[in-house]
Amino acid sequence: MRVALFTDTLFDVNGVSRFILNVAETALAAGRELHVLTSTRFPCPPGLRGDHPTIHNIPPRLATRMPGYANLDVVWPPRRALLDLAERLRPDAVHVSTPGPVGALGRRYALRHGLPLLGTYHTDFPAYVDHLFDDAALTWVCTAAMRRFYRPFRTIFTRSADYADALVRLGIPRGRIVRLLPGIRTDTFHTRHRPADLAAFWRAYPGVDPRPDTTRVLYVGRVSVEKNLPMLTRIWKALAQRLPPGAAQLIVVGDGPYRARMEAELADTPGGRGGFLGFRHGPELSAIYAACDIFVFPSTTDTLGQVVMEAQSAGLPVLVTDRGGPAEVVRAEPGPDQTGYVLPATSITPWLETLLHLITNPAHRRALGAAAHRAIQPMSIRHSFDHFWSVHEAAISPPPRPTITITPAAEPPSTPAVPTPTP
Repeated sequence: MRVALFTDTLFDVNGVSRFILNVAETALAAGRELHVLTSTRFPCPPGLRGDHPTIHNIPPRLATRMPGYANLDVVWPPRRALLDLAERLRPDAVHVSTPGPVGALGRRYALRHGLPLLGTYHTDFPAYVDHLFDDAALTWVCTAAMRRFYRPFRTIFTRSADYADALVRLGIPRGRIVRLLPGIRTDTFHTRHRPADLAAFWRAYPGVDPRPDTTRVLYVGRVSVEKNLPMLTRIWKALAQRLPPGAAQLIVVGDGPYRARMEAELADTPGGRGGFLGFRHGPELSAIYAACDIFVFPSTTDTLGQVVMEAQSAGLPVLVTDRGGPAEVVRAEPGPDQTGYVLPATSITPWLETLLHLITNPAHRRALGAAAHRAIQPMSIRHSFDHFWSVHEAAISPPPRPTITITPAAEPPSTPAVPTPTP
């Protein structure tokens, strides 16, 4: 079987891009023919292998920064070149990972050639538009566009049960929706990557307090309002008033349109200034996860929250909201298997009290972190990929012919012999 995966994001710094690269690497190692087709001007980030023989990046004809989001591109892909490449590959099925211009080409190719069309609902675009532009009419237009885009798909993967319901609200029959088993590179994000000398490790980052007794609270992701970071800013400013200087520091990995404002708001907070590290990749990112103590992810728009799984695999207790997919990969019930907390998305008080408890109770947070590490280890990227691939195999397999049972006709009842008259 050969699958062509069309995506508008690949070398961008986000969870979708990292997931697709991980799937491509896993497919290559497993001897599966998964070809990734994209069009981007972004270079492959350090630490992520982008030289696969099955990854095909055809530079865009035109690219510009996305309005309101300078870290993302809007591209005009080379339509003919991508379609010609698909013709040469002759896939048995098409997977569309994003509903952008490249994804639209993949959708068109599959429908024109009568191929099974599958996709993944990685991103809740209507929610993002609502947060970024606060325009009800624009949100309605985006919702209508998503409904039309996904209508002809045979199967749509969702990263969480919560977003399966969102797809149903878009008009997708529930029978076409498959929740993809979650998976990450559990070897890349692991407790063994914790630096032996934490003070020396953190001294390499300007603005980070290197003292070994400082509790480091980590956020990884886009630094943008749709991640609910204004609330995290309010939480951290309130927390700084209740802790002695140097007791805790917020570490932010990532970039985005809210970063400058967030830095400015935290700069004047007594003892609460955050360490903003920008984009980090590969082994360095693995070490940053493992060198921190608590992970916070206040987003309400994520379909899964891959970073939440990565943080748990690295041994961090996690705090997430009660909206979206991240809550489904956190064990919040008290007990030996608890890995973190699921907290209200709109109230800062539970967040504040939970962070205070974890910062001042290192034994408890270490117990949560150990349970988190154990919980994620079975969720490998191979585990997720095998499920992904099996659904595609089922999509191209012809349906079994109905079994026809032929019942032998009953023999007619025997007729008594009639004696022949003698002449």
